[in-house]
Amino acid sequence: MRHGAMRCLSILGATGSIGKNTLRVAAQFSDRFSVKALTAKNNIVELAEQIVGFQPDIAAVYGKIEAENLKKRLPAGIKTEIVYGPDGYHAAAVHPSADTVVSAMVGAAGLTPTLAAIDAGKHIALANKETLVMAGDLVMTKAKAQGVSILPVDSEHSAIFQCLAGNRARDLHKILLTASGGPFRNRLLSDFSAITPEEALAHPTWAMGKKISIDSATMMNKGLEVIEAMHLFGVAHHRIEVVIHPQSIVHSMVAFCDGSVMAQLGVPDMRTAIACALSWPERLPLNLPVPDFAAIGALAFERPDMEKFPCLKLAYRACETGGTMPCVLNGANEAAVDAFLDNRISFVQIPEVIEYTINNHDVIKDPDIFAIMKADQWARQTAGDWIIHQG
Repeated sequence: MRHGAMRCLSILGATGSIGKNTLRVAAQFSDRFSVKALTAKNNIVELAEQIVGFQPDIAAVYGKIEAENLKKRLPAGIKTEIVYGPDGYHAAAVHPSADTVVSAMVGAAGLTPTLAAIDAGKHIALANKETLVMAGDLVMTKAKAQGVSILPVDSEHSAIFQCLAGNRARDLHKILLTASGGPFRNRLLSDFSAITPEEALAHPTWAMGKKISIDSATMMNKGLEVIEAMHLFGVAHHRIEVVIHPQSIVHSMVAFCDGSVMAQLGVPDMRTAIACALSWPERLPLNLPVPDFAAIGALAFERPDMEKFPCLKLAYRACETGGTMPCVLNGANEAAVDAFLDNRISFVQIPEVIEYTINNHDVIKDPDIFAIMKADQWARQTAGDWIIHQG
């Protein structure tokens, strides 16, 4: 992208944490970004406010009822086309006026719109890690064939990307993926069965949506990020090490063959990673504070406890198996998280659901998109059956 050129955005998942922060960046740099398309599921109130504020060409929601309610909320004179359902999300993803798609939908729902955007030649700012967890090989192959970039929006993967910039891939030794440890890092394992959804949603350092907050509490989020990093950076899973770093100041690190380590640091604010993905190789003056290192005093690191957080171990197992196993891991996890939030299973049953599901999966080694979607559906059904009978 040439220096200072206007970038036109389609934001998939506009009312979530990443979507709202993307719009904050777009508003701060209105001379650099124009919002052409927005999507949401059913947060009609917030989406209506975004439409009024940014006047996109098109906006998509989950269903016909949501679309009708959205239209009623918009003042006269708004020309945004309101669409809905899978076709609506597809239309937003491939909208001809957009050159960059911010993929920030929650969960597996983000896969097909992101693939459609790649097929349409759009550059991707990727926050939806499930896209690469479910279909990493397929997605990266399509992106290469279409000549489009996939730049990470996750703070950890953005940090890795920045640390690798200007270095030779063959000099990479390993990736050090940092994790906050979530709200239960210091809680005794014997107390885990009493954990409530409200406690699990209270993340100590990041403001995130419900699903990703639960994934952080179980450390499945970090497991999914290991899989994502494999595909983004072409690194085998055994060269990706998870390190607990409670302060969330070091966002991730890269170790090189000569023993040197590069780290990217900053305050825990998603706008840094978002702006990096949207403006690279330029950096935007976000006016965010530099960490007060003297006040912080020391940065702490520790190894993750795989016994307390078995979801991380299950994710590494899915990495090693490959094929459709990461997709099944993800589908089972989404079903388990939904059940936990609905108080249908306990916190400690989340990994039990996932382990049961992956133990019963017949892996397809080189799946196409149809096999991936079928595996996802199977995983949700199998996990759902376990939840009904055991939850």
